[in-house]
Amino acid sequence: MQDKYRQTIRLLNQMVTEQIVPGVSYAIFDGSHMIKRVVGMAEVVPQKIPLRDGMQYDLASLTKVIGTVPVIAILLQAGALHLDDSVCQYLPEVQNSEVRIRNLITHTAAIEGYIPHRNELPADQLLTSLLTMEQIGSNLNKNILYTDIGFIYLGLIAERIWGQPIQVLSQRHVFRPLGMTRTTYVPHWQDCVPTEVQNQRGLIRGQAHDPKGYILQRHCGSAGLFSTLDDLLKFSHALLETNLDHILTTSTVEMMFHDQTPLHGDHNRGLGWKLLHARTPDQHPIISHTGFTGTWIILDQQTDQGMVVLSNRVHPRADNDDYLNYRGRIMANYLMEKDQ
Repeated sequence: MQDKYRQTIRLLNQMVTEQIVPGVSYAIFDGSHMIKRVVGMAEVVPQKIPLRDGMQYDLASLTKVIGTVPVIAILLQAGALHLDDSVCQYLPEVQNSEVRIRNLITHTAAIEGYIPHRNELPADQLLTSLLTMEQIGSNLNKNILYTDIGFIYLGLIAERIWGQPIQVLSQRHVFRPLGMTRTTYVPHWQDCVPTEVQNQRGLIRGQAHDPKGYILQRHCGSAGLFSTLDDLLKFSHALLETNLDHILTTSTVEMMFHDQTPLHGDHNRGLGWKLLHARTPDQHPIISHTGFTGTWIILDQQTDQGMVVLSNRVHPRADNDDYLNYRGRIMANYLMEKDQ
């Protein structure tokens, strides 16, 4: 495997040696065969701390697909929720009867609006503002516009159906049954890889970097989850091989690997996941997702292959466009090498 993924591994290590990211924990697997590496530093400001295997990362938007999507999928297969239900059936504050659950989970809801001083509001005011000051725009069902707000709405919908906050639900119904003991929304700071150094918050470590996740905490379905490389490998193998240890059905998992948008044609958005395509003659779908803090996952169910990459690319500063260029190159190389 080392030779097969030579270029991908070179670029992953180069991200660290060229100081694009302080450190990286990554794994590439083909079925039961795996390459796993932990390289570089966990922290460089205010002190230098080496990265250790088993440290917890702020997953940022991977929270959407690791935590919230499985909970929504459980509700869908139980018949407690349907993709084409109106959102206002569950969130009457959203005064638009045309927007559907399907729109939220495929980012086709055209949510727009401005909340003054949003990152300074307490949780209850922020929730009220998100529900009443955001609007469904004229591009509903016309294009994909990626937004956190749709997944915050999905978390609130799950909460109103089940009576418990989304972060409690994902812990109880997903992470605990899968044995993901190091996956949590409330980590101990000493076990965590730090993210940004901000003027207002100082060094962020063990708390959500995302401002909405930081304020909303248990009620946030879009960000706030912390996990380790090993736990995400556990999740990845379970999703590809056993439908999350039979938490989900085959048909439910298939919804993640096929376009679920209401738009005409194929727009490469499954149930929460972005769809890529294999470089094989059948061009079968592959699922992927990224997180702002420097995380990503790519999974191929048909071949039981995957890549999990965790970095703290926002440490010590979030303005790191070089990382985005590297991520694109690494993903492209991985997709090419995996199918050779």
